[in-house]
Amino acid sequence: MNLLEKTASKAISHLYINVKKHYKIYRKMLNAVTLYIKPLYNALDRKIMVNDREIPVRVFRPKKNSVSKVLIFFHGGGWVTGNIDSYTKICTHMAEQTKHTVVSVDYRLAPENPFPAGLEDCYYATREFFLNRDLSNCNREDITLIGDSAGATLVAAVSQMARDNGEFLPCKQILLYPATYGDYSENSPFPSVQENGYDYILTSKRMREYMELYVRDKKDRYSPYVAPILAPDLSNQPKTLIITAEYDLLRDEGEAYGIKLKEFHNDTRIYQMKDALHGFLTLPWKSEAVVKCYKIINDFLGYKENSGEC
Repeated sequence: MNLLEKTASKAISHLYINVKKHYKIYRKMLNAVTLYIKPLYNALDRKIMVNDREIPVRVFRPKKNSVSKVLIFFHGGGWVTGNIDSYTKICTHMAEQTKHTVVSVDYRLAPENPFPAGLEDCYYATREFFLNRDLSNCNREDITLIGDSAGATLVAAVSQMARDNGEFLPCKQILLYPATYGDYSENSPFPSVQENGYDYILTSKRMREYMELYVRDKKDRYSPYVAPILAPDLSNQPKTLIITAEYDLLRDEGEAYGIKLKEFHNDTRIYQMKDALHGFLTLPWKSEAVVKCYKIINDFLGYKENSGEC
C-alpha cells in the first residue's frame, strides 16, 4: 500500500459507527453504496422451501462459454449486513469470470435472526442443490461452495455440518478472507488481530460488535459452526482454497485454518493476497487483487479460459 492508500484506510477506519446500536442505518449505508441495478444478464430469483419457510436465492448464469458447474455463494457482511441485491454485481462478475452458474443465498441476518438461523438457511439451501439435481442441473461433484468474510465462515461451517449430518458432502470449497476463530480482543492468539485491527477499515472493535450481534449465547462462541478452527476433528472436508489479505486482521486465523485442514489430510491451498485489504473482492473488476483472485480461483476450479473446458 502506498502512503495515500494507508492514510485513506486509516481515516475510514476511525470513522466510528456503533454497529450494535445502528446496524439498520449501517445496512442502508452499505446498500446505498452498491445500488441494485436491473441486471442485463441471465439471472433468476427463486425460493428454496424448507418446511413452511422460504429461503430466497438468486441464480446468475454467464453469458457465454458456460460450464455445467455451480458455485453456491454466501455473502459477507459480518452476519449482520449484506444481501443478494448488494452482492449482485459481484456475483455477476463471478459467473462471467468462472463460467460457472452462481447461486447466491439470501440467508437471514442477525441480530433479528442470530446464530444458528443464517447458517441453517445456508445449509438447507445447499442441501437442496445437492440432493435435487433438477435444481443444479449438474453432478454433485460439480458443485463448489464459496463465500467471502462472514460468508466464508458459513461455507466452512456448512461443510463441517454436512460431514456431521451425513446428508451430503461438498467436493470443493473456497474461503475468501474467512473469520475462523471468534475472539477479536487483545487475547486473540493471532498476531494479525493486533497488527491489522485498527487502521485497515475492518477493525477488531467492529468484529467484536458483529460477533456480539450474531452470537447471542456466549457459549456458542466456542462452537465449530461459529469458529470453524475450534473443531476437534477436521477430517473428511472438501478440497479447499483459502485466500487471505495481507492487511486484514483475519489473515492469520484464516491461514491457520488451512494449516489445520492440512493436518487432517485435506487437500488445501492457501494464498495470501499481498498488499490487499479485507473485502478486496468488492473493488473494481480490473483491480489487481480482483484479477489475481479470479486467476487463483479458476486454477483451483480447473477452468481453462481458452477452451472453456474444465
